[in-house]
Amino acid sequence: FWLKCLARVVQICVIYAQNAMAFRLTYRRQCRYNTKSNKQRVVKTPGGRAVFQVVKKKAKGPHCGDCGKALIGLPRLRPIEYMRLKQREKRVSRAYGGSRCAGCVRARIVRAFLIEEQKCVKQVLAEKLSQAKEKEGGKKKTKK
Repeated sequence: FWLKCLARVVQICVIYAQNAMAFRLTYRRQCRYNTKSNKQRVVKTPGGRAVFQVVKKKAKGPHCGDCGKALIGLPRLRPIEYMRLKQREKRVSRAYGGSRCAGCVRARIVRAFLIEEQKCVKQVLAEKLSQAKEKEGGKKKTKK
C-alpha cells in the first residue's frame, strides 16, 4: 500500500516537472540588471501570456528612536508613501507618538519625575542645614 502511494507521489512530481516551463522574459523597464530595486515576478495574464510584474521593495517601518523597537499602530510604508498620509495616520495620540515607543515614554516621564523629586529633596536638606547653622551661630553668641 505504502509503495503504491510513494509511486503515485513520484509520478505526480515527474508530471509537474515536465509541465513546469522556464519562461524567457525581458524586463519592461529601463534597468536590465537584477538589482535590489529591479525585482520582478512572473505573472500569467488572462490571455495566457507570461509577463514580468514589478515587485515593490519591502518597507522596514518606523522604529523607536531610543530602543529601536518597531512602533505599533503605524503603517509600514516606503518613505515617499508617508508623504501622502494624513497627520493622524502618521502618529499615535500620545506624547512622542510616532517617534518613541510607550515603554520609552514611560521611562522618560518617570526619570523626569525622579529628577524633580531629587531637586526638592536637596533643597529641603539645604534649608535644614542652613537653619541648623543659624541656631548654632546664635547659641555661640549668647555664651560669650
